[in-house]
Amino acid sequence: MVRIKESPSERPPVRTRVHRAWPVAAVAALAIVVAGAFTTMAGLLVGPLHREFGWSRSTIGFGSSVNMVLYGLTAPFAAALMDRFGMRRVVGGALAAVAAGALFTTVMTEPWQYVLGWGFLVGTGCGSMAMALAATVTDRWFARRRGLVTGALTAAGVFGQFVFLPSLSWTVERYAWRAATVTLVVAALAALPLVLLVLRDRPTDVGLRPYGAPVNHADASRERSASVPGAARRTVHVLVRSARTGPFWLLAATFAICGASTNGVMWTHFTPAAHDHGMPGTTASSLLATIGVFNIAGTLASGRLTDRFDPRRLLAAYYALRGLTLLALPLLLTAHVGTPLVAFVALFGLLDVATVPPTLALCRELYGGDRAVVFGWVAAAHQLGAGLAAFAGGVARDAFGSYDPLWVGVGALCGTGALLALSVVRPRAAA
Repeated sequence: MVRIKESPSERPPVRTRVHRAWPVAAVAALAIVVAGAFTTMAGLLVGPLHREFGWSRSTIGFGSSVNMVLYGLTAPFAAALMDRFGMRRVVGGALAAVAAGALFTTVMTEPWQYVLGWGFLVGTGCGSMAMALAATVTDRWFARRRGLVTGALTAAGVFGQFVFLPSLSWTVERYAWRAATVTLVVAALAALPLVLLVLRDRPTDVGLRPYGAPVNHADASRERSASVPGAARRTVHVLVRSARTGPFWLLAATFAICGASTNGVMWTHFTPAAHDHGMPGTTASSLLATIGVFNIAGTLASGRLTDRFDPRRLLAAYYALRGLTLLALPLLLTAHVGTPLVAFVALFGLLDVATVPPTLALCRELYGGDRAVVFGWVAAAHQLGAGLAAFAGGVARDAFGSYDPLWVGVGALCGTGALLALSVVRPRAAA
């Protein structure tokens, strides 16, 4: 009997216990964790930079707002660049950029240098690793569990915030802010080899289909990106096309309010506001870290709910409840942590980034193959709102000697966000 030797193409594929999508998602989560750690540092720099250089809080807030705005504006271009050059190259370059920017701030002496290092380099680097990366990994590598994976990758950024925040705050108080900044540089450089080794652009690159995809699944994203040679041109083209639709502006407006009421005020001004009431900086940072713990639970739960319920109604509920918590915050801040403040931390934490899975789901329903780039532009609005709120918070503190007007104003904005979310018209088939 003659045994016919099979060609490599005829051999059955080797089945692995764990689909490759999960390690890719894990490494992407690690990069997002690093980006989250950098975003939490801005609030810890306000006091030290004010004392060392004599810069006003509004000047420091301007540098932080540049960081947040560029963080958002980078996202849609990063999504298109990932289509053209691959996730591994874009994320690897982003990690190098944030490390270089943070290291540059340790030798700065002028405000413009803070804007260049922390505002430009760190802002663009973090923007390339956050929401755009989460959307791209989810769309390329997963056909099922997309809501859950979106929630997990979103929670990774918050995980980076609350894991690093207490240690960074302790390092700032014990060894000064430069030591804390160098810690972040080390974290970025440590994540870089894993990104280069594990991260892959598409399942087809390793002979697989997306997780949960049928046998006849076609990689439409590869054909789409190949048809548009310029990443920047495609990004602008998608913006022009989507900007002609009403839902785009509604989603952008709600996400701008989301950024203003989270990154813009809480992660930038909560610690100095609590310090104004006599609370130690380490205690305030611990409260923010606790918010981060609840963020993970809230985002994962929101991802599961998004797979089952109308995303518009979820967004409306999230914004309305968040607005009520912010309106109550001026009454809760004291030198000591009481039960009402703990309740605020828990509720705000559950709502903080729960808006991401429903917003991404609506982008997916409304804009099809361009969803990642459209979501990048919506995320840009998120960071624009965050940057404006960060700057307004510094101005309010300098003008009124208190952050209370900031909490009230942003809380009222959240009520508007709830109404805007309900105004989004979904495709009839999805509804």
